[in-house]
Amino acid sequence: MAIGLAAALAVLAAACGGGRSGSSNNSGGGSSNTKGTNFGTMMSPCGSGDAKGATAQGVTDTSITIGYGDDAGYASAPGLNKEMSDAIKAMIKWCNDQGGINGRTVVGKYYDAAILNVNNVMTEACGQVFMLVGQGWSLDSAQEQTRVACGLASVPTYTVSPQFANGPLMYQPTPNPGDYMNASPMFTFAQKFPTQVKKAATFYANYAATIDSTEKAVLAGKQAGWEFLACDQVYNIGGEANWTPFLQRLKDCGAEVVYFSGSPAPNFQNVLDAAKTINFNPMWFQEANFYDTNFAKWNTNGNADNVYVRMTYYPFEQADKVPAVKQYMEIVKANGGSTSLLGMQATAAFLLWAQGAQSCGSTLTRDCMMSTLAKVTSFDAGGLQSPANPGGNLPGDCGLVLKMKGSTYEQVIPTTIGTQACDSKYLVKLVGPVVDRAKLDGNRISQAGKS
Repeated sequence: MAIGLAAALAVLAAACGGGRSGSSNNSGGGSSNTKGTNFGTMMSPCGSGDAKGATAQGVTDTSITIGYGDDAGYASAPGLNKEMSDAIKAMIKWCNDQGGINGRTVVGKYYDAAILNVNNVMTEACGQVFMLVGQGWSLDSAQEQTRVACGLASVPTYTVSPQFANGPLMYQPTPNPGDYMNASPMFTFAQKFPTQVKKAATFYANYAATIDSTEKAVLAGKQAGWEFLACDQVYNIGGEANWTPFLQRLKDCGAEVVYFSGSPAPNFQNVLDAAKTINFNPMWFQEANFYDTNFAKWNTNGNADNVYVRMTYYPFEQADKVPAVKQYMEIVKANGGSTSLLGMQATAAFLLWAQGAQSCGSTLTRDCMMSTLAKVTSFDAGGLQSPANPGGNLPGDCGLVLKMKGSTYEQVIPTTIGTQACDSKYLVKLVGPVVDRAKLDGNRISQAGKS
């Protein structure tokens, strides 16, 4: 996932055909537009205008219908990632209050994949919306054959599987391709804790999303100087009746840093409680989804005080230093929603999509969108994230690390608050089974979703 310094959206004047669009190019065909309120350092893509034409499925003279969604209906984790949808709903209102996009009202259609129903909701969306914007579904590998077959373009909040992360007809504000990774936090964590990372271990669920994420983390970690012990622990996605045996094995193995892949509640909370009962207190190195307000509130007993979270977005605690973060929080809360890191990413996805839609004007087609987004080589969502390269499907090379302390998160790497560690070597190329599963062609586009 990614973070905001000061670069604004940069769109190159031209882009060649092919690329990641998976279809032919169209020229933008923009129309007159009166811009509204800026978002951070980014000029608003929303405002009144005179765009016309029923140019594509979901597009009329007066409206643009987009699909969004989450896994909130998953029984084992009710409300999972609903903050993404809260953000999209709030951003739709923010945009429409300014006049929509070139005068067209943005209409959102919500889909709950509940993790296991992703292909069903994708089938529905294929016949109902112009594009998917700001959605995030954990088992996104299961959707790809359906999505690619119906030509449904997407600007998602996040991707998990290499099949989707390198898929055609897809651009995201915080690229997470299967073959590259922003390993800034892993490098800097190793620099700060060089002895501990020599005794690392993994702990992940037995399903595709966590397997892919863990494989990528191990590949990147090794390039950053981490060494992994031969004591991987694999748990059931629905949880375990007794977590102690898993933790005892990690303790006996000598693990000093554990990379845990999953969600904060309830599994990881139960893991931390069980670890305390056997006096096992490693450093827990977590992905950015563990930057979570409810998780922080849960930590009244201090069991999570040794949890470290890799970030490329600035945390809410630094909203006074990052205007875009403050603006995101205000917009979502004013609409009655809840905030989270993934909510910020969903906001970035909406802004990236809306910028492209505004540029296309009366020529608003999926082809035009893909051609336009392919030209975006530096994007920071007005300061929410450090610059990444959506058009090239490449992450940035900056990051920071937070540490849990009671009910708050504190930045520990770099030590200067409000800054990130950046170095070109932090963007690492990955080679291994997780990449092979994507079946990448010469343009790094996955062929795995084709029938």
